[in-house]
This record gives sequence, structure tokens and C-alpha cells, in this order.
Amino acid sequence: MGYKNQGIQYTCGVPTVTELVLDNCRSGEGKIEGITEEFSNLELLSLINVGLTSVADVPKLDKLKKLELSDNRISGGLEVLAERLVSLTHLNLSGNKFKDISTLEPLKKLPQLKSLDLFNCEVTNLADYRDSIFKLLPQLIYLDGYDIDDWPDAGGF
Repeated sequence: MGYKNQGIQYTCGVPTVTELVLDNCRSGEGKIEGITEEFSNLELLSLINVGLTSVADVPKLDKLKKLELSDNRISGGLEVLAERLVSLTHLNLSGNKFKDISTLEPLKKLPQLKSLDLFNCEVTNLADYRDSIFKLLPQLIYLDGYDIDDWPDAGGF
């Protein structure tokens, strides 16, 4: 897979995998490695704390709904997500290096995005952060686990 300390064997074949969790498996060069379009039925991909600095190599995954990228070093380049992950509904970018609202603008092109998590990103310290994000991304229902009226996500999303 391109990740250290991960012994993955496929007994059913890559196309049957719907969930792939590679949390804490270090990426060799700060980019997504070993995950290809062969994972055509993937609905959940979790790459938490793998040392990513870029999402440029994310493959086209039409069925992916949930992408967990927290605790990496990503600071931009989100355009590729809108181009290749057209069904994305949940995106967790918490603990990354996002500083400006403008770096999140490509997410406008994800009309099905309902939940975005940016907890522990510098952007959350900006004045009117929540209002700015909900204005930028009107399709969002939850930001950092809360809706626009500060009601917590009840688990439906």
C-alpha cells in the first residue's frame, strides 16, 4: 500500500472494499500512496495522522462519502477533492494547517458536502469563522460537529 507498518492482504479483491482505515500508517513522502481507482466501491477512507502534506494524489472515487484526514499537515490544494470525490458528504480536516478561509473555497464545488470538521486548524481562530464558513459553503449542515444554530450533530450525519 505504500504505508509503513501496515500489512494488508486482500482476500476478496480491491473492488469489494467499502471501508479502508489506514490511521497512523506513515506516508513515505507526505502524499497518498497505494490507493487507486481500483477501490471503486470505497465509501469511507480514513488517513488520520499519516503525515500527509498534500491530497494531490487522491484517485477518482465516485462512491466515497466520508474522508478522514485529521492530524496531518495539509494546508491547501483541495481543488482535487471536488474533481475526484463527487459524492463526498463528510470531510474531516481537523488538526491540519489551514489558516485562511480562501483555502477552503474549492469545497464549494462539493454540493453533497454536509459535514466539515476543521477543529484545531488555525482558520478556526479567525473572527466570524463559523459565519464565514457557512456563508461560503451553504450546503453544509454541520461545521465542527454543530449546525448553524450551534446544535450538535445528533449522529444522523
